[in-house]
Amino acid sequence: MNILMVLTSHDRLGDTGKKTGFWLEEFAAPYYVFADAGATLTLASPLGGQPPLDPKSDDAASQTDATRRFKADKDAQSALAATVKLSTLKASHFDAVFYPGGHGPLWDLAQDAASIALVDAMIAAGKPVAAVCHAPGVLQQARSPDGKPLVNGKNVTGFTNTEEAAAGLSEVVPFLVEDMLKQHGAHFTKAADWQPHVVVDGLLITGQNPASSEPAAKALLAALRRVATAS
Repeated sequence: MNILMVLTSHDRLGDTGKKTGFWLEEFAAPYYVFADAGATLTLASPLGGQPPLDPKSDDAASQTDATRRFKADKDAQSALAATVKLSTLKASHFDAVFYPGGHGPLWDLAQDAASIALVDAMIAAGKPVAAVCHAPGVLQQARSPDGKPLVNGKNVTGFTNTEEAAAGLSEVVPFLVEDMLKQHGAHFTKAADWQPHVVVDGLLITGQNPASSEPAAKALLAALRRVATAS
């Protein structure tokens, strides 16, 4: 079971002068769900090397059992510091892909040719794709084999407009995840702000927010089991 995790390389929060990147919980919780299930994990990012951590995800209020486990795990820290350059990888080498969120992906992965091609190839090959919180933004330019937007007609979720407003960044982000998904023809559902919510539609798995990261990872494992059974 080979799972690819793709993280952002973008660290600038628009023109605010503040830093962004990936959200620690959205990486750490899925990482351990997969590792504890015996998966072989590959970590990648557009630029390779150490992906930038959103500093807000590292504050005391944002810590969880998974983030605390990560902070004590030197092997996991070393793996994260040496992500592979995404453009060097092939979809055929992996059984599934998981995208952690944080605001960073809205700037780089949403437009990244290698990421778009990866998502397209995974879906075309019948392999699951999961994205949580802001990471469903990476689906902006993804296409189904029929050429339509990948999310067109699909049941999805992602970071909501009200959650972005609560974060005070509605006017900073390049696009609102909820609005983009709806504009591309998706059937968008959501739970109350900050509550876990995961939507599975065939091979596509999306989670609403950081609280959804662990259940989204578990949903990806379940999708892999379904694919294995069907084959």
